[in-house]
Amino acid sequence: MDEPTAVLAPQEIDDLFKTLRAMVAEGKSIIFISHKLQEVMAIADRVTVLRKGKITAAGLDAHQTTRQELAKQMVGREVLFHLDKKPNEPGQVVLSVKDICAENDKGLRALKGLSLDVRAGEIVGLAGVAGNGQRELAQVITGMRKCNGGQVTLNGETITNHSALFGILRGVAYVPEDRTHVGTAPNLSVTDNVIMKQYRNSPIDRHGFLNMPVATKFANKLKDEYDIIVPTVETPVRLLSGGNLQRVILAREISGHPSLLVAVQPTRGLDVGAIEGVHRLLLDQRESGAAILLMSEELEELLSLSDRVFVIYEGLIMGEVKIGQAEPTHELIETIGQMMTGTPLAQVRIGEVENNA
Repeated sequence: MDEPTAVLAPQEIDDLFKTLRAMVAEGKSIIFISHKLQEVMAIADRVTVLRKGKITAAGLDAHQTTRQELAKQMVGREVLFHLDKKPNEPGQVVLSVKDICAENDKGLRALKGLSLDVRAGEIVGLAGVAGNGQRELAQVITGMRKCNGGQVTLNGETITNHSALFGILRGVAYVPEDRTHVGTAPNLSVTDNVIMKQYRNSPIDRHGFLNMPVATKFANKLKDEYDIIVPTVETPVRLLSGGNLQRVILAREISGHPSLLVAVQPTRGLDVGAIEGVHRLLLDQRESGAAILLMSEELEELLSLSDRVFVIYEGLIMGEVKIGQAEPTHELIETIGQMMTGTPLAQVRIGEVENNA
């Protein structure tokens, strides 16, 4: 089974694991492939670890090892799973989405009157099973998709149905789900990709022409700051690993000092080491005062980074929960899981919703 939980809610994952354990009890053998170490620890009897196509550990007893040990085998160094999310008092509302309606690529309703807001200096997570309107919402906010109802405002200014450039000039940054075909131009160099939002501005722009020495210097600066591992900044980005390609995108978007960062599945397909780096960058932006809308199918990621979490189901917000500084409670996770499968918060029947720790 290759990443079988990618589109499942927490309760559905539990049901799947019960089925797998029943199959094992009947004498079946199962190979479970996943980058989610907490799931590997929960379901596996023995674990084999791959790094860059080579086995670094084989046949480890899952009951005698730890996530930290597995992560070290995966990336070759110690990995921090829980970064320090400092207490932060959010500022004014930066992004306001009111009653947005939009269609998907097939002309079907994807967003059905959705509303949410994100303030300066906070990370707002959007939880949901894949295909419930997350992609369309990100595209509406960033000017890549027209909506047919509702309003999007950025720092009080309406940006509804304006172009992507209109938003960019007002401080919107976007880390798209598809880093290869949307987030980058694969055949162009690292330099070309990181200046895509700066080439209109001096000193990279010089009387309508690119000042390539300045552009190269700028790219090398970002290469060092964001730890982009690449032979030279003239290397085509199609040759980069997933983690380095994501660093190129984040370097380009963050270097513009955005007031709003929309990040969609920013750690998908990355190893635990690269994930740690992306999380650090997002928390740094939060501390610098940016408003961040984080869309992820990784509930653990949302709960560790977000200050608040909205849950989306079939284009509607099911509810909003606040995340405390302590570990999220089982009740909180259960509540989010129920909303992910279509139960509005007002109808959720699991005790206390907010993590008050």
